[in-house]
Amino acid sequence: MVLKGMVGLLLVFASVPGVAAELVGRATVTDGDTVTVAKQRIRLWGVDAPESAQQCTTKNGRAWPCGRRSAAALDGYLLDQTVRCLPKDTDRYGRVVAECFVRGESVNRWMVRSGWAVAYRQYATAFIADEADARQHRQNLWQGPFQMPADYRRSKRDQTVRSAPVAAQPAPGGCRIKGNISREGKKIYHVPGQRDYARTRIDLSRGERMFCSPSDAMRAGWQPARR
Repeated sequence: MVLKGMVGLLLVFASVPGVAAELVGRATVTDGDTVTVAKQRIRLWGVDAPESAQQCTTKNGRAWPCGRRSAAALDGYLLDQTVRCLPKDTDRYGRVVAECFVRGESVNRWMVRSGWAVAYRQYATAFIADEADARQHRQNLWQGPFQMPADYRRSKRDQTVRSAPVAAQPAPGGCRIKGNISREGKKIYHVPGQRDYARTRIDLSRGERMFCSPSDAMRAGWQPARR
């Protein structure tokens, strides 16, 4: 009965477009929530680990490299182990999103319970209790204050945008409306005076462009920025 159940599970995964069947093998660690198994890059489902360059703080106020330590902890846990990953989805970067196991134990859960990652509530609630336990026992990340990984990534993106020089924009015939394409592929136009107008850069190679009037932008398929 167990064998039949596993075969059925593999067939389910194999039938989901874009999601691989079960992946088994030795793991190579990229960071605290990303590994490679069977030549497939895998994002650990439901957990979020600090970024490689991220620093955290001890209870005494000293900085320590929690991003590198998280990756090292995962690497040590998986060393010489056969890892079995059950895919659940694929992310926008083309990585398989999966829960992985060694010796029948969830690697994802171990990372959160040990305080080397946090529960990624945006995508799953399975490990919230494990996070609470790690926080209560001040495990690793929780030994002192730290920035949630998602907030750290967001702050780095914002810093990059603020520090980026604003290049001279192409403005044929004095046209000043900026037709920008977002990361999600949405076409949005910005008019002078709007909040993000000054820092919006136009990349003609990506299909972005300048417009002479809002009506021109809308006829071309662009929508107005909300603010």
